[in-house]
Amino acid sequence: MTYTTVQIAELFPNLMDIKDAALRDKVAAVWSEAITLGCGGPPDGGWTFDELRQVKFTLLAGDIDLMFIEHINSCARQCIAIADVLHSVFSGKIPVNRDVLIAGALLADVGKPLEYDKDPRTGEIVQGRYGQLLRHPFSGVGMCYKHGVPADVMHIVATHSFEGDPPKVQRSIESIIFHHADFIDFDIAKYLGAQAAKR
Repeated sequence: MTYTTVQIAELFPNLMDIKDAALRDKVAAVWSEAITLGCGGPPDGGWTFDELRQVKFTLLAGDIDLMFIEHINSCARQCIAIADVLHSVFSGKIPVNRDVLIAGALLADVGKPLEYDKDPRTGEIVQGRYGQLLRHPFSGVGMCYKHGVPADVMHIVATHSFEGDPPKVQRSIESIIFHHADFIDFDIAKYLGAQAAKR
């Protein structure tokens, strides 16, 4: 199934904040492919929007009530807020490309629908064989490249996790912003998971 930009914006409202319509449509096309190809793809695989909304933000934090789609929307909104603060406080001296930042925030985890799988016995979300072989930054960049996403956006996807830690690569300003927003959520999720495990 192919989803339209408007349909993908139902999951990720900040998609519509990307001013460049061509980039907006490319971001939606990448997500459409990820949703369709996840869990082994057609004819029996793929995700529904409702299923994606039920996926935990991370499999690395235990039993927490923070969801994957919420996390992506959280990061996108944090990135927009950070860009606004930097522009306001530093009077525009820090160059931030908002379209690149928002697109990167929305695409950084686009590989996770391929990385995750549904256990056929329990229905539980687990890291599938694909995810064991290929982490989401790599599959995300691959799908982005296929759909003509610009290199500065793919840079965010490629470098947002430990793959982008110095000295391996120098993150762009947009990637720095996203990386910190992403790890705010991740570190909080780990904290909440550790607290839940003590109960």
